[in-house]
Amino acid sequence: MADAERLRRDLYAAFKNRALMYWHMFDELRKALGEPQATALMARAIEARGREIGRQFSRYGPADLTGLRDAFVGGVPDDGRMFAPRVDRCDATALDITLQRCPLKEAWQEAGVADADTAALCRIAGRVDNGTFEAAGFEFSADTWQPGRDGCCHLHVRPGRAH
Repeated sequence: MADAERLRRDLYAAFKNRALMYWHMFDELRKALGEPQATALMARAIEARGREIGRQFSRYGPADLTGLRDAFVGGVPDDGRMFAPRVDRCDATALDITLQRCPLKEAWQEAGVADADTAALCRIAGRVDNGTFEAAGFEFSADTWQPGRDGCCHLHVRPGRAH
């Protein structure tokens, strides 16, 4: 096996492992604390990691949506194939990106996680994007995956407030 293929396989395996760890952590926290508390704890922790990631994009905030698009989309693993981002809009007022794939969602579905739990995990895991884009100085919202919908997250980035 070529080194590039081995690295690709290992990369996807690492994302699958991350997804399954999220699932097991969520399930155990939910049993111990209830779903609202489990959701809140995991979402806060994941968003905190997103804020760390967001520092690398702060030079684009609060309004360089084109620069942010190029840096964010250009950084998607496996030459973009891992999340298959599609830029639906990029102008001075809005950056909208559809992630057509998600290795986390795919791992949960492959493991037989119920659709409702997969949707909850998508909302929780998606908080990394809130942390990332907000820490970089932008306004952000997302429409995460729901049962019956193709693709995965729809990311909505707007210029932030100038400080």
